[in-house]
Amino acid sequence: MTETLIKPSIPRIALASFIGTAIEFYDFYIYGMAAALVIGPVFFPGSNPSVQALNAFLTFAVAFLARPLGAMLFGHFGDRIGRKTTLVAALLVMGTSTTLIGLLPGYEVIGVWAPILLCLLRFGQGIGLGGEWGGAALLATENAPAGKRGWYGMFPQLGPPVGFLCATGSFLLMARFLSEQEFRDWGWRLPFFASSVLVTIGLYVRLALAETPVFARVLQQRRQLSLPFGDMLRRHAAPLLLGALAMVVCYALFYISTVFSLSYGTTALHIPRQQFLGMLSVAVLFMAAATPLLAWAGDCFGRRPVLLSAGSAALLSGFALEPMLESGSPVMITAFLSMELFLMGATFAPMGALLPELFPSELRYTGAGTAYNLGGILGASFAPYIAQRLVNEGGLAWVGGYVSLAAAISLFAVYRLHETRDNDWA
Repeated sequence: MTETLIKPSIPRIALASFIGTAIEFYDFYIYGMAAALVIGPVFFPGSNPSVQALNAFLTFAVAFLARPLGAMLFGHFGDRIGRKTTLVAALLVMGTSTTLIGLLPGYEVIGVWAPILLCLLRFGQGIGLGGEWGGAALLATENAPAGKRGWYGMFPQLGPPVGFLCATGSFLLMARFLSEQEFRDWGWRLPFFASSVLVTIGLYVRLALAETPVFARVLQQRRQLSLPFGDMLRRHAAPLLLGALAMVVCYALFYISTVFSLSYGTTALHIPRQQFLGMLSVAVLFMAAATPLLAWAGDCFGRRPVLLSAGSAALLSGFALEPMLESGSPVMITAFLSMELFLMGATFAPMGALLPELFPSELRYTGAGTAYNLGGILGASFAPYIAQRLVNEGGLAWVGGYVSLAAAISLFAVYRLHETRDNDWA
């Protein structure tokens, strides 16, 4: 039986594809900020602050390791039964795991079970998040008219700056109204509870949608694959690998500029937490500005030239990390953060169209989602941890080299890819 298709409005498509990635980055960034500020003392007490920070950043990595598994799991059902139903399930798993992190007792209450359960919930969060982006990108691009896939693919890419601002805003409010002890005792949990409200809104919007017209044709023509992941590995391994590598610079720029910089700025540079969060809030506006601009450019000039230009600028930006961060000047640091997050938006915006365009309709959910989340393992999962180790061993210049290396990897991948703007959308 075929579902009757009602062409959804552009605002509904935009909201439904945007809200999941907004929640994704909200959930991940509230955890990233908590990892930088409080997860270590609450879940790993009894060690020195550096070891606590390293342990906290390792729990940060757990969800990224789970995300490709989530992409494979939800991608399978997204390519078998449809985008809409799968997106609803992914959002539920993601929201439940995030809320439960907020309820989890610390080490002083349940001992070693606290970090164990924290890692399990981070794993569950990663599973849900792994199924989110691929479906959101397809919801947008598979509803796009000809020549507008980059612009429609921008909708999920706008989620990160909005989710970031919501997350940062929540921590700024707590810094304003709670004492340091109140924040450490219970205040850090409040943003995790708030995620459940955002998830409820997302579910309401998505349940009202019909299946995308592109996948509806797959269903009508009975082109579903019995095992999309297996077919992807056999016939599309090269686009999968290159797509994942192309994502590395996006993740490295974002998490070095936010999670690592927040930790370094508040501890090594002794910038007050409230002030540094305000600086990041200014910087993320540049990421928001870059997203529609570069998505439009991708439709006009192609995904590949836009990504090659933005990636080259990101490679050079690594050389600015040490002098600008080490300056200690709030103006210089804000300028650096703004530059890095603008480049994150510039490298991220075209990916909403490029990754889906690498794969055929019958395995597009699996392919795009897996590439996106494999890129997360390579570019983000251990980025704060590696950056902290690099600072401990060699200083900030090594962290700048890490950013440049991530950009070089993505540049190589994009150079090896063919232009996808005019790919057949069958």
